[in-house]
Amino acid sequence: MVAPMSVWPWGNLGAFKYLLFGPFLAQVLYSRMGEDTAKSSWCLHLLIIWGLRLFIHLLLGSFGNMLFLNQTRRIIKQGVDFKQIDREWDWDNFLILQAFVAFMAYYIFPSLADLPLWNTRGLITVLVLHIGASEPLYYWVHRCFHGKYLFTNYHSLHHESAVPQPVTAGHATFLEHLILTAIAGIPILGSNWLGHGSLSLVCGYLVVFDVLRCLGHCNVEFIPYRIFERLPFLRYLIYTPTYHSLHHTDLDTNFCLFMPLFDAVGNTLNSKSWQLQKELNSGCGNYRRDIPDFVFLAHVVDLSSSMHAPFVFRSLASLPYATRLFLLPFLPIPFVVMLAMWAWAKTFVISFYNLRGRLHQTWAVPRFGFQYFLPFAAAGINKQIEEAILDADKLGVKVISLAALNKNEALNGGGTMFVNKHPDLKVCVVHGNTLTAAVILDDVPKDVTEVFLTGATSKLGRAIALYLCRRRVRVLMLTLSTERFEKIKKEAPADCQNYLVQVTKYQAARTCKTWIVGKWITPREQSWAPPGTHFHQFVVPPILSFRRDCTYGDLAAMRLPHDVQGLGSCEYTMDRGVVHACHAGGVVHLLEGWTHHEVGAIDVDRIDLVWNAALKHGFKSVSAPRTTSSSKSNFIS
Repeated sequence: MVAPMSVWPWGNLGAFKYLLFGPFLAQVLYSRMGEDTAKSSWCLHLLIIWGLRLFIHLLLGSFGNMLFLNQTRRIIKQGVDFKQIDREWDWDNFLILQAFVAFMAYYIFPSLADLPLWNTRGLITVLVLHIGASEPLYYWVHRCFHGKYLFTNYHSLHHESAVPQPVTAGHATFLEHLILTAIAGIPILGSNWLGHGSLSLVCGYLVVFDVLRCLGHCNVEFIPYRIFERLPFLRYLIYTPTYHSLHHTDLDTNFCLFMPLFDAVGNTLNSKSWQLQKELNSGCGNYRRDIPDFVFLAHVVDLSSSMHAPFVFRSLASLPYATRLFLLPFLPIPFVVMLAMWAWAKTFVISFYNLRGRLHQTWAVPRFGFQYFLPFAAAGINKQIEEAILDADKLGVKVISLAALNKNEALNGGGTMFVNKHPDLKVCVVHGNTLTAAVILDDVPKDVTEVFLTGATSKLGRAIALYLCRRRVRVLMLTLSTERFEKIKKEAPADCQNYLVQVTKYQAARTCKTWIVGKWITPREQSWAPPGTHFHQFVVPPILSFRRDCTYGDLAAMRLPHDVQGLGSCEYTMDRGVVHACHAGGVVHLLEGWTHHEVGAIDVDRIDLVWNAALKHGFKSVSAPRTTSSSKSNFIS
């Protein structure tokens, strides 16, 4: 049985909880047409303040996840995992609660609707009431919630979040936020009761309150420690992110709301608070930059998918990518960012996770998918990839794996260009296509006798064709280049060469129900497949699921081992905990301790070796027809 007032009254409404704001909007519209302009004005102000506070949490949440800006200043190095994201999904419940409390306050204090825009005395009154009432009251209540009963039934929910984030500030039980609402309301109602209230005071106090709480939970130490060295008394007047993070690791210290003064008076001040902040600022000790063992060098696919990143919307990034209509109006923003990145940006860190004590990071080349097919952009893209490889080599990274278009054969020969240009590289450059080929081949049924292969002369197409012909599978290789086909055919054993057949039209596959797609095909081209065909694919972006009488496989992927930690974002359209096979191939390269580069043509003889190594390390095959992924229905964070 749950404790009284530990769950939210609208906890089961999902996304429909936002309909609770319907009466506010209806009141604004109705009153504008009627006579009650005071009530309309108050409801309008509440809606504006709610939107502003929501934006503050999302904006500072984005800042906390911008690893390319704050990686060296992160306090808790651990990543935010899917469990924490799901627990905090309804973090904004308290904003709805406080909006309704403010609406009810209008009926208790009708004078709130007649507040002036500004009152200087109100600022002084709010400061006095906050320091004299809200701060000590919060400190005392917070310590009470760390008692056995209250902590177990209420406050432990907040502390289940291992890595503080701005939205973590709002993740608490109904009872806790009722009390916090009362504490935050003391300065506002007190100043109004004394006749010093104003609209700017109400809005300003709530905004500053939210900003300070979000900054305390952002897990990024951005306040220079020299300020406290020059003005020591300030360390008792304003807390820092480091100060508050210690409360999450040492539960019996640092209980204050915003002012450490009350912890000093109550003898609960953590002695490490300012020394730890100094270490983080100076980058010394154990808080230097973490060097990853493995880097996956990704790229952006299109404008819509560019918003599928933890520093944009953390909650959406935790779900497989899908086009969401409500994000379409925001496309001009990534378009402008794209132009800026095209002109100035360098490779940046977007996510990381830990696997067996080794840090794995995802870096991104600031280029969008279509740019890879512009002839004049090739030199610039290769330059950025090369710089990323050299940076990884300089840092001491052991393996860097190239994502799909970053290893395009026409662009850099599958990474060969960089290895040839820099023969002394210590970092292993890996395209991961050997494991990609293994995943695709494992997905092909063992009893198949004939397959139709597009992209047949690409790196993957060549390897798949050569492997299948050794299994005595007839491969219809779609290619117009007889020269390239003959070259591949000669690589096959003499007694297997007759299993490789060149075709030049899609009509040749009218009776073949196993298609392996390595080149994007249109719905018209798919129409030549017979009913019941299964489309295996290794093309980015994935082909359209046009045929209802056929099935479509996902891109080659593998599920990460169960002991992965700190993973909180999905890789493009992949499910949680699933990565592209080329990504997994790079990880296997690291775990096996291989020191050779994996670039250029795929060594067909190593396909089984790499596959068995992946299974040995706990990777699992992901082979199922593509289905519509389930998604959370509540608001984004």
